[in-house]
Amino acid sequence: MLTLENVSTTIAGISVLRGISCQLQRGGIVAVVGRNGAGKTTLLRLIMGFREGHTGRVLLDGQDLASVPARLRAKLGIGYAPEDRVMFPSFTVEENLRFPCEVIGMKRAAVDGRLAETLAIVPELKPMLARSGAALSGGQGKMAALGRAVMAGERLVLLDEPFQGLAPVLAQQYSASLQRMHAVRPELCVVITESNRSLLRDIPTETLVLERGELQRSP
Repeated sequence: MLTLENVSTTIAGISVLRGISCQLQRGGIVAVVGRNGAGKTTLLRLIMGFREGHTGRVLLDGQDLASVPARLRAKLGIGYAPEDRVMFPSFTVEENLRFPCEVIGMKRAAVDGRLAETLAIVPELKPMLARSGAALSGGQGKMAALGRAVMAGERLVLLDEPFQGLAPVLAQQYSASLQRMHAVRPELCVVITESNRSLLRDIPTETLVLERGELQRSP
């Protein structure tokens, strides 16, 4: 599914990722845990094509993503929820959800179907659809970012620090949405980064530890 081969990158001359190699399979939920500054966000941004200047290869089902510009990676079925959410403030929540599918040229009927499925996975978004993206609380914004990632992510979903700052009720709702997503799309590969491993205790995951730029499987 997703393969990283000897991936390394530096930021401002400092080595952030060092020779990372791993294979992530379909149908798995993988947690990448590590302290703040360990390179977790850099790893996801590199997979999405937002981090240039790295060495090594990132492959999706054997396709080298180096040949795919960042703006086209959603077309490969990759969804991404960044840590800072990045909702378009002038769009409604529904427009934010539809946006990645519309950008890649999906027909309206297909987008409608994808939205219905996304709302079944994240039902908390239904009463928010008409709200402005600027009117959401931090926790609501994380739920909306999850929904937007689900809209695009048919094959791979990347979630960056999704539980950080969530109130307990929202954290439970988020976990329930991940479980529904796994049930609805059992072939999906999900990668979740977190600094606090205990926040993922309700989610069955394989755990990888990112430490000093190197990735290791957790015992």
